[in-house]
Amino acid sequence: MSDSWQGPGARDPQGAPTGSARGQRARPSEPAHQEYEGHHAAQEPHQDYPQHAYPQQHPQHPQHPQHPQQHAYPHPHPHPSWRIHQTAPHADLTDAAGPTAPAEPVDPLAVAESAEAAGAAEAAEATEAAGASGAPEAPAASAASEADGAADGRRPARRPARGKGGARPPRRGRARLVKVVAFCVVTAAGSLLLLRGNELLDRLGSTAVPDKAADTPAPTPAPEPPDPGRVLQVIAHPDDDLYFMNPDLRYSISAGHPVTTVYLTSGEADGINAGSAKAATTKPDKPAYAEARQNGIRAAYAKMATGDRGSPWTRTVVPTRGGGHAEVDVLVAKPQVNLVWLQLREAGTVYGNAPDSLHGLWDGKIPRLDSMLASGTPVTQKFSYTKDQVVQTLIGILEQYRPTTVRFQDPTPGRDPGTKRYADHQDHFYGARFVQMATAAYAESVTDRPHFAVQNYAGYINGSLPSTLDPNEAKEKLDILGTYAWLDQQNHCNSPAGCGDLKISDQPGGNRWSNSINYTRGTGTSWLTSDAEHGLWAFKVLDGQVALWHRPGPVGRWKGPDLLPGTGMDPGVSTVTLADGRTAAFGTRTSFGAKPTDYKREVVYVVQKQPGSEEFTEWQSLGTPETADETWTSDISAPAVSVDGTGQLAAYVRDGASSLRGRVQRADGSWGPWEKYGGTDLHGSPATATDGAGRRMVFSATSTSVVGWVQPKPGDPLGQVTATGLPDTTLPLTADGREGGVRLWFRKPGSGNVRTALITGEGGLKVSQMTDLGGLQGFGSVTASGHVLAGRTAGGQLGSEAGPGRPWERSPLMFVGAPSSTMTGKGLVSLAVVGLDARLYVTSSADVPNAHLAPWQPVGPRNAPPFP
Repeated sequence: MSDSWQGPGARDPQGAPTGSARGQRARPSEPAHQEYEGHHAAQEPHQDYPQHAYPQQHPQHPQHPQHPQQHAYPHPHPHPSWRIHQTAPHADLTDAAGPTAPAEPVDPLAVAESAEAAGAAEAAEATEAAGASGAPEAPAASAASEADGAADGRRPARRPARGKGGARPPRRGRARLVKVVAFCVVTAAGSLLLLRGNELLDRLGSTAVPDKAADTPAPTPAPEPPDPGRVLQVIAHPDDDLYFMNPDLRYSISAGHPVTTVYLTSGEADGINAGSAKAATTKPDKPAYAEARQNGIRAAYAKMATGDRGSPWTRTVVPTRGGGHAEVDVLVAKPQVNLVWLQLREAGTVYGNAPDSLHGLWDGKIPRLDSMLASGTPVTQKFSYTKDQVVQTLIGILEQYRPTTVRFQDPTPGRDPGTKRYADHQDHFYGARFVQMATAAYAESVTDRPHFAVQNYAGYINGSLPSTLDPNEAKEKLDILGTYAWLDQQNHCNSPAGCGDLKISDQPGGNRWSNSINYTRGTGTSWLTSDAEHGLWAFKVLDGQVALWHRPGPVGRWKGPDLLPGTGMDPGVSTVTLADGRTAAFGTRTSFGAKPTDYKREVVYVVQKQPGSEEFTEWQSLGTPETADETWTSDISAPAVSVDGTGQLAAYVRDGASSLRGRVQRADGSWGPWEKYGGTDLHGSPATATDGAGRRMVFSATSTSVVGWVQPKPGDPLGQVTATGLPDTTLPLTADGREGGVRLWFRKPGSGNVRTALITGEGGLKVSQMTDLGGLQGFGSVTASGHVLAGRTAGGQLGSEAGPGRPWERSPLMFVGAPSSTMTGKGLVSLAVVGLDARLYVTSSADVPNAHLAPWQPVGPRNAPPFP
């Protein structure tokens, strides 16, 4: 590798001004805010910093004269001298093969059924197999409490297998002796459950293998340390991270994850660093305003990482793979926190025509985009990039930092249905498209890298949606924005340009952006599914491909991740079990072409070739209802899929006009056209499930409530859109067929509490049993199976509740996207997340009162980034 970063080749209100101010969309009850382009900056004069970027190195590397301090994490860096160290990599991070992941905890009911169905000998084999796979002897779970929780409107003890399991094979008659032996096995196992219930659940999934020798206890293996998970964020302007990716950003820093943020443009706007009262009398100075925003960003990150906004940084110049130069800042006290400034020119308008911009470069209106260097930056040589050079620069950064989680903005935010103006800043989503193209090329061309997952974030639209954060989280977010905005105007950074972005000092929270965070993809909770043999299947997008993990049967060993052929997959996969028992997986795919107009998204799916088979068909396309990118910026949601009582499969998306569209599969396997089902002001992705009569229901959140559709009877087209009367939600909906209807789960705005309601479809949609279930003040999707609820908590970890009235519990896992759960057999709930290390983690719980989650188990080899 060379010494440079190189590798292989608000909605805006109507009438808002289009100048350099940042665009904001007001809620209907609020006045329009001034359009504003501002983003962040924070720095100290570059001459005060030593001219080397990374004053640290891997603990196992010998000290280098230019690197006197050790790095807290083995975080690859682009400084040229880093590459001369070729000593052994860190033992905690480079176990490429890793220990074989332990088997998923055994399903107690599966063992009992095995005993009854196959006789005592087969039951003994099943028990021995469970022990050999790392699980303890499993008791039979009690079948009681099946309807527990339904009476108080919370949720039933179990549900039908979400269309994901299918019925078990019919039982055959057995000889009396076999039945007696089987009865004894089941009774003994049931007695163990009564005597040792939660103790055994604690041991489910243990990595220890029982010792066969009676007198020799099995050694207890050392616990496997978690992978750190490296986060790389790429955004358009300084402050997009603080407005739209926080509190995820703060959570990651607080947890000690290596975090690097890349700023594509300088965010120079009109060059006026002043609030509204002084804007008219302040002289424009674009380099100085860009520096002030850098200073504000450094102060905000230092405060998040250390509590001290003045904590020092080292700043250096690094050549990029695109032929220019970047400034790289490393926080001295927490050197796993890095900032990379590419310093390209910004558009200067939210949606107006601005050829000299990322948008113009993407569309070919200009051959090159010039740099806009901040005053005080150690980068002194101006440069310009072609479209390919921007992509190559990002590939080089990805290759150096080797992230396991990549965060960037929404590349397809749509347009305002009324004004047809972009629903987000053009720099935001065209910058995101450059990142899309770069991650795709990086995944294809760089092989010695870890797997990575992607998370996309909504922008200006957050201001017109219900608040997702509870008051404490919103206050924390606003406090960091206040640091960036330099509210006290004390010259703590010793810079004549200023120590923050005064342009937002009148309103640091923006257009209510400090109250929310919303993911635009990857919010579905049906990516984990089970089969008729109690096997588990998990589908998540890694490296732009759908990754598959599989555990055959209740006690088999996990396999994966195996990447299904086909690239360009967007985050978010939905699964459904077809009438013949096969699993189908649906998602959206982005493709690029030679021309800018070739950018396209489409709905695609694969199907198992046989039930239980690890072989799938090639991806098949259902196309898209948004065929012209210029119309709605290819804005479609992830698909929601379900099978009704006749076996009819259907897929639904929210289109760019904020209405519902869908395609239904015909009896001959072909698909009908994209139908229009109506609805207005729809947001997020729809959710669908079938009720006890096999009727399909579809639901979508609006900015004020939830609307729904229902089939009059299975096989019929959907009926008209119907208001449910439910209160406003924070967008993600989870739907599951149970209690004869469909139960919804969603979040209470401004709280994070989980709510639920039962929807029935006989004679039209009817809502009942609306209940607030509490929670841990989190945000995002909630998954529900049996007694188990799980979702993101304040702090970013996974929170779960394993039974009515039980306190919510917090796990240490931080994860990407949404959790997913499924019933595994009749009496066991399986739950999974993909961590920030892009690794699958699974757990389980008996679906009985007073159960709790077994210890989390990682699946597959460690995803540790290798050293260059």
